Amino acid sequence: MARDAQITIPWADGDFTFRLGWGELAELQEKTEAGPYVVLHRLHSHQWRVEDISNVIRLGLIGGGFPAAEAMKKVRYYVENRPPLENHSVAVAILSAGLLGAPEEPVGEQEAPTPTAG
Repeated sequence: MARDAQITIPWADGDFTFRLGWGELAELQEKTEAGPYVVLHRLHSHQWRVEDISNVIRLGLIGGGFPAAEAMKKVRYYVENRPPLENHSVAVAILSAGLLGAPEEPVGEQEAPTPTAG
């Protein structure tokens, strides 16, 4: 099973699937002018920028299959119109899953199936 770094969590007005794949991480890097791990460190060390939070959530929605225009609307309404700390832990969860894999995904390589004689 491949690790796809997908995470489904309750947020805004429902349960949403977020995923930061390679393309979304590259765009996050471009939008924040920092590598994804630097952004995660900023979120953990309380040195984040508001754009760190909004970009992680918006790109996570897009990577999870949400249309880009709809993701922007959700972020404007549920992130940019709210206090930043309300969405801080959501951004941390999404970016952590994107970099480390989702919490329910096993870490490391899976064992190969045992061949059967036939």
